[in-house]
Amino acid sequence: MASLRLSSVLVTGSNRGLGLEFIRQLLQLPHPPQMLFATCRNPSGAQELQKLAAQHSNVRILPLDQLKGLGLNLLINNAGRAFSDSIHTESEENMHVLYQIHVSSNLKICQTFLPLLKKAAQTGPQDALSCSRAAIINMSSTAGSISELLGWELGPCLSYRCSKAALNMLTRCLGLALKKEGILCVAIHPGWVQTDMGTSSTFKPPLKKEESVQGMLKVFSTLSEENSGGFYSWEGKTLSW
Repeated sequence: MASLRLSSVLVTGSNRGLGLEFIRQLLQLPHPPQMLFATCRNPSGAQELQKLAAQHSNVRILPLDQLKGLGLNLLINNAGRAFSDSIHTESEENMHVLYQIHVSSNLKICQTFLPLLKKAAQTGPQDALSCSRAAIINMSSTAGSISELLGWELGPCLSYRCSKAALNMLTRCLGLALKKEGILCVAIHPGWVQTDMGTSSTFKPPLKKEESVQGMLKVFSTLSEENSGGFYSWEGKTLSW
C-alpha cells in the first residue's frame, strides 16, 4: 500500500474506541505524523490517551497553535454517539443532540480548521488531492444509507440513522466545495466495530477496532481526486447513499 506521509493530523473523539485506536496506529506508521492532535470532551479523564501522550512527544492534547504555520494535513471527524430508540419512542431532544454531534459540530470543526487545511494544501504536492496533502474524513455509517439501512432488524436507532444520513450529505457538499481548494473530503463506514458504542448486551459486533482502523488507514493512503465527496467502507468499497 502507498505510504501516508502526514506532518499533522487531528482526531476528534480520541479518548476511546476508534479514535484512540487511530492515535495508536498513526503512531505506528512508517512515517508517523510530526504533530498528532488528540481531542476529546474530557482530556483529564482520558487515561489511555494521556499514557500515549506521555510516551510519544509528537502527541498533543493541546490547542492547534502548536502547528507553527505548517498547516493541517488530515482532519478525522470521529466523535459520535448513538441512541437505540424507535419511531415510537424517539424524542425530539435525541434528534437534536445527534444532529448537533454528527452534523453541526462536524461542520463547525471543518470551518474552524479550514484555513490550516488550505495552508497544507497550498504547501503540499500540487498535482493531486490526497490525505497526505490535505483531507477531511467524516466517520459515517451505512446505518445512515437510505438504500442499505445496515442493521435495521437489530435496532431502529432512528436519531443515529437520520444524523448519519445528514452527515453523508454534508460530506458530499464539502467534497464539491473544497476540491478546488486542494482539499479531499470523504465519508467512511468503519464497519460494525467492537467499541463501547457499538456493543450491546444482546449483540457482539463482528469487527475488532484494530482491524477496522488498519483497513481505514489503508484506504486513506489510496484516496485521490476521483474519490472526493464519496462514501466508502473500511475495506475501500464504494457505498451507496
